[in-house]
Amino acid sequence: MTPERQIRAFYTGETIRVYQAYSDAIADTALKHGTFVSPPFSMNRMTWIKPSFLWMMYRAGWGYKDGQRRILAVNITPEGFNWALAHSCPSERPHGLDDEGWRQLKAASPVRIQWDPERDLHLAPLPHRAIQIGLSGEAVRLYVSDWIKTITDITALAHNIYADVKAGDLDSARSRLPAERAYRPNVSLG
Repeated sequence: MTPERQIRAFYTGETIRVYQAYSDAIADTALKHGTFVSPPFSMNRMTWIKPSFLWMMYRAGWGYKDGQRRILAVNITPEGFNWALAHSCPSERPHGLDDEGWRQLKAASPVRIQWDPERDLHLAPLPHRAIQIGLSGEAVRLYVSDWIKTITDITALAHNIYADVKAGDLDSARSRLPAERAYRPNVSLG
């Protein structure tokens, strides 16, 4: 049985894959340069990375939502991923923390962690949760300059899996999914 909160991802010894969805302008520039370039990518906004393929499909509507029509698979270093986790705080104020404590925690943490229901092939919620990681400030700069190893456009894969789902061919859809497994970071979550 899958624990309620577990990081699941496609990873090797050299990289861990996260997903993002963007407009053509941001995706084309990122693919050309092998990283995100400002402009059109904003270095001043929080950017959310998602290790779960199906959660990304839920968020981006399989790559059919405006502004999220291009699905990118971004392979980053495990060191960068672990740094993000080590420098994180929850996206919502922890129970028992007063306003000042919450302000200080957020100011000291360039990364936000959020746990949302994982999704199945029909994008229905599952009982366990997938991690979403919001990068801001220093974390965005490190992501763009140091952590990214490769960026691949997987929009066609997303569309093909969605076509299989719509056709009721769930076995084919499952066979195309990235092989995600439990990832155990070498740091504790902030």
